[in-house]
Amino acid sequence: MSTIIEFANSLFQPLINLGAAPLMLIVLTVLALLMKVKFSKALEGGIKLAIALTAMGSIIGTLTGVFAPALENFVKSTGIELSITDVGWAPLATITWGSMYTLYFLLILVVLNIIMLILNKTDTLDVDIFNVWHCSIVGLIVMHYSNNNLFLATILVIIIGIMKFINADIMKPTFNYLLDMPDSNPTTTTHLNFMLNPVIMLFDKIFDKIFPFIDKYDFDATELNKKIGFWGSKFAIGFYLGIFVGILGKQSVKDTFELAFVGGMCLELFSIIGTWFISAVEPLSQGITNFMSKKFEGRMFNIGIDWPFLAARSEMWAAANILAPIMLLWALILPGNKILPLGGIIAIGLTPALLVVTRGKILRMIIIGTLMLPVFLYSGTAIAPFVTTVAKRVGAFPKNLPANAMITHSTLEGPIEKFIAIIVGKAGNGGIKNILIALAVVLIYIILFIWYVKQMNSRNAEYTNEKESV
Repeated sequence: MSTIIEFANSLFQPLINLGAAPLMLIVLTVLALLMKVKFSKALEGGIKLAIALTAMGSIIGTLTGVFAPALENFVKSTGIELSITDVGWAPLATITWGSMYTLYFLLILVVLNIIMLILNKTDTLDVDIFNVWHCSIVGLIVMHYSNNNLFLATILVIIIGIMKFINADIMKPTFNYLLDMPDSNPTTTTHLNFMLNPVIMLFDKIFDKIFPFIDKYDFDATELNKKIGFWGSKFAIGFYLGIFVGILGKQSVKDTFELAFVGGMCLELFSIIGTWFISAVEPLSQGITNFMSKKFEGRMFNIGIDWPFLAARSEMWAAANILAPIMLLWALILPGNKILPLGGIIAIGLTPALLVVTRGKILRMIIIGTLMLPVFLYSGTAIAPFVTTVAKRVGAFPKNLPANAMITHSTLEGPIEKFIAIIVGKAGNGGIKNILIALAVVLIYIILFIWYVKQMNSRNAEYTNEKESV
C-alpha cells in the first residue's frame, strides 16, 4: 500500500511542487468532473478553494508577524512559557489538504460509506467532503509517529469512520428535537467534533444521578447573548487578547493597540474565510449526492453535511462566549500547557457536541465544557511537533515565525482521537508495552462508544413514544 502511495506521489510530484493552492484547484476540479459536475461549477469550486488557501495563509502571516515578538516578551516578563502559536483550525486544514495522503483517506472513507450503505449499517450519505481532513490528520499523526505505517493509519481511520457514520444516524432524532425539524428532513452531520459525545454523555449522566437540581437554575441563552452583545463577538475577543498580550508583554501603547486591532481582524477573518472552504466543495458534494441517488434509487438517506446548521441554537454561542475567558485562565494555570489560545479561543470544536448531548441545558454545557477544555489544550500541545513538521514540509509554516517556533490549534476537533493516534503511532514502532497500551486504549474507546450508542437509542425511543402519545 505504501508503495502505491509513493508511486502516486512521485507521479504527481510536479503538481505537488506547485504548492497547496494550485494543487487543490486541479484536484478538486478533476474530482468534481469525474462526478459529472458541470465544468464551470467544478472549476468554480477549485478556484474558491485555492483562494481560500491563499487568503488563510496571508491572514496567518499577518497574525504571527505581529504577535510573535510580543509573545516572546510575554514569556520573558511572566515566566509562563506559552510558546506554541495557536493558528486556529483553517491553517491545519490547509496543511492537511496539502498532503496527497488526504485524498487517499478521502477515498477510504467514501468507499467505507458506500459499503455501510449497501449493508444497511448506516442511513447517512456523507457529502461533507471538505471535513475529511479531520480524519486525515488522525491518520497523518499515526504515520508521523510510526515511521509512515500506512496500514495502522488506515485501520484507525476506518474505525473512526464507522463510528462517525453510526453517530450521524443516532444523533438525527436529537437534531429534529433541537431544531424542530420534521422526520422527513434529511439533515445530519458526520463531523468529528461530535465524537466527543460519549465523554460528554458520561458527565451528563453524572449530573442526572448526583446534580439534577442544577437544571432548576438554567437560564435563557438568547437573553444572555443579547446582554453580552458585541462584547462576546469574535473581533471583540481578538481585541481583548491583543490588549492582554500587549500589557503582559510590556509593549508600547501604540504596539498594544496594533496587537488588539490585528487580533480582532484575524479572528473575524478566520471565520469569514472558513466559509469559503465549505462553499468550495459544494459542487463536488452535490455531484456525489446525485451519483449516489442514482445508484440507490428510491432509498431515503440522511445527508451528512457540516455542523453549522446547529448555529441557530443560541445556547451554543452563549456557552462559547463564557468558555473563552475560562479557556484563557486554564491556559495560564495548566501545568504542561504551552498554548496561548488565540485562533481557537471560540471553542466551536466543543460547543456543538455539548449542545447535542445536554439538549441545550446551558449550565451543564458551561460546567462540562469547563472540565473538557484542558483536554483540548493538552491535545493541541501534544500534536504541535507534528503540525509544525508537516507545515514546513508542505510550505505552509507561517513565514513571520522564528524557525524554531511551533504551531497548533487549541480547540481542534477530535482531541481524544489525536491522543489515540499518537499512542497507536508509537505502537507501530514495536515494543510489547506500546502495543498493549494501544490495544487497551482503542478497546476502551470502542466500548465507551457502544455504551453511548445505547444511551442515545434509549433517548430516541423516548422521542418516538412522545410522538405516538400526542
